[in-house]
Amino acid sequence: MGLIVNGERIEDALIKQEAERLRPEYERVFNDQSAEEREAQLLDWSKENVLERILINQEVRRNGPEIPKEEIDSALTKLKEQYADPEKIYEDFDGKDDAKIKERIELQMRVQRKLEEVCKDLPEPSKTAIREYYDRNKEQFIYGEQARVAHIVKYVNWQTDEETAYNAIREAQDELKNGALFEVVVDKHTDCADGGGDLGNVARGQMVEEFEDVVFNLGVGEVSNIFRTRFGFHIAKVYARKPATVAGLEEVKARIIDTLKGQIREEAVNEFIDGLKSKATIEEA
Repeated sequence: MGLIVNGERIEDALIKQEAERLRPEYERVFNDQSAEEREAQLLDWSKENVLERILINQEVRRNGPEIPKEEIDSALTKLKEQYADPEKIYEDFDGKDDAKIKERIELQMRVQRKLEEVCKDLPEPSKTAIREYYDRNKEQFIYGEQARVAHIVKYVNWQTDEETAYNAIREAQDELKNGALFEVVVDKHTDCADGGGDLGNVARGQMVEEFEDVVFNLGVGEVSNIFRTRFGFHIAKVYARKPATVAGLEEVKARIIDTLKGQIREEAVNEFIDGLKSKATIEEA
């Protein structure tokens, strides 16, 4: 399973270490495959990852940008500040002293600078590409059903027990039944800090299930009975409803541009790595 890349031997242990790093997410995504298929593909991908990392490291050692000593020293100082136990850094970086850790830091910084050079003058996503991505992926931009909601809430917590909270909200309910306006009762009784108990537009999936089960079964202008959630007792009123809709292109354009820029960067890096592979001598060990 090992490799020899431009004369540099890559031990099996390094590939196995990469496989263990990838394993949790890999097994989650590909759990429909047999164990044998998963393991074989995981090892192939791990070998490919290690190969690409080694090729980049070799390239920056030959042709990478130089990093000023002061930047490396500063990076090490900041890194050490993140450790409560100063000795733990040597264990994490598999280094016996600061000099070894600085070598690792310098290499990482040179790789980062090299990839920044590779991606320096990439084109911006075109209007056509943005529109095509939007048209192909509209399911990503669906806004769920929404309701404009206000509520009266009496919390159940260490300060207020179940019975006290319920009796308090029953008073609010009695006033509503006697004709008092919801907007008057909410200001008088709710524990909610928001003005008038107003929660604004609430989308499905935003609130706890017990709350949504009530709210999304109310009509516009309708007031609920008392109901319980994990937070306490509520009475809710719905002021408006909006069906699920697809966001317009302008609303999600910035998200699409970020996604396309990421794809363009990934393609540039892959092309750079493919160029290194084409010139490399790679042997199975």
